Amino acid sequence: MARFNERTLTEVKVSETLEASPAHPTATLTLTSAATAVALMTYTAPMVTLPDVATDLHTPLSAQAWLLNGTPLGLAALLLVAGSLADDYGRRRIFVAGTLALGLTTALGALTSSTWLFTLARIAQGAASAALLASSLGLIVHAFPSPRGRLHATGVWGAFVSGGIAVGPLLSGAMPNWRVSYGVLGAAAVLVAVLSARLLSESRAPRGGRPDLAGAVTFGLALVALVAALTLGRDGWLRAPVALLLLAFVVLLALFTAVERRSATPMIDLELLRHRRFLASSSSGLFTGLAVIGLFSFLPALLQQTVDLSAMATAWLFLLWSGLSFAVALQVRRLAGRVPPRWQLAIGFLLHAAGVLTMLGSLEAGSWVRLLPGLVIAGVGSGLLNAALPLLAVESVPAARAAMGSGAQQTFRYIGSCAGVALTIAIATSSGGGLAHGADIAMLVSAGLALVAAASVLGLREQ
Repeated sequence: MARFNERTLTEVKVSETLEASPAHPTATLTLTSAATAVALMTYTAPMVTLPDVATDLHTPLSAQAWLLNGTPLGLAALLLVAGSLADDYGRRRIFVAGTLALGLTTALGALTSSTWLFTLARIAQGAASAALLASSLGLIVHAFPSPRGRLHATGVWGAFVSGGIAVGPLLSGAMPNWRVSYGVLGAAAVLVAVLSARLLSESRAPRGGRPDLAGAVTFGLALVALVAALTLGRDGWLRAPVALLLLAFVVLLALFTAVERRSATPMIDLELLRHRRFLASSSSGLFTGLAVIGLFSFLPALLQQTVDLSAMATAWLFLLWSGLSFAVALQVRRLAGRVPPRWQLAIGFLLHAAGVLTMLGSLEAGSWVRLLPGLVIAGVGSGLLNAALPLLAVESVPAARAAMGSGAQQTFRYIGSCAGVALTIAIATSSGGGLAHGADIAMLVSAGLALVAAASVLGLREQ
């Protein structure tokens, strides 16, 4: 197989031209953004309904991380292979299949009656979301070939990431119960899939060879081991099961690396790890999951349990954070040519850290009002991150491999999310000072990780 750094721009353009149909930019952007919003709404739906879901499914506190981590686990395990499948076998084909599967698995999730069945349904939702998210940016790159058009399109797509995060908790809080909200989201995904099959154009950049299933299996098992170790860690980090799971993660990760080096069509070209732009994209995705998604996925549940807010009141409160993130991500394309994506990411991480530090002590004081300034600051930071990440993802790889580049960056994002959620719950629930005190410790950890991320991104100057 020809490696990315061995392919000329001419080869990329010829391959893309031969394997693509004329694109419809407006329809492409509308449908990929809508599907992305539904996927993120499904992802964030449990944020404000976690206490009700846990009660309904009789989920103990020690297992609640699995209720939140099912979807990001499926996403992280399959995003890379989904990106490769989209490039090889057709981005529209994978996009439509993923969107339809999301609708069906989300509807099935509403019918589950136990913690593990719900978790399995959420993992399936994550796998379906991986297919549609990884192929979305590939479809957008094909539909918007000019740098200016691509900048606009990725900015809108990134804004809908924030929009889905904003609307998901509101929808869940407004429904009579969490099962109804899953039914509504499932129906919305099926509708988008039907429209996409009729209106989108196909494009691909085939490499030949077979899908890297061995890489997908070893990578997925490695993630399961890591999340299980972090989840069990709340009951003691030095226990034998935790150590064995961490050892399994390291061994499986090493096995995955060996598989990728020998595969003719790997999930990810490991040579890309030598390129600083790709490293900046991947590390930013990882720290966004660890610092931002990890904290804000569990903070609504903490707020309900410490300040005694209802699910709907919590959803409206967090709309301040997620709504600002949406608005900022939608407008940040105006910074094109003046502020590079790398600097936008650094500023976004710094604003997240500042906002989280501002919220310290709010839950112990029992005051949701004290959260407001921090939610505003962190919301602006999140908007910058969501706008810059997709643009840097597609710029860090050749245009013909845009779906793989998107899948790689989002994979690291959801690896961070899995680890971040498990770590946040472990920290917040294992503190001897109670949930509110544990929340403060989790906020400090989140702010520290964001500061490390900002320094890392600025340190990875382009070669």
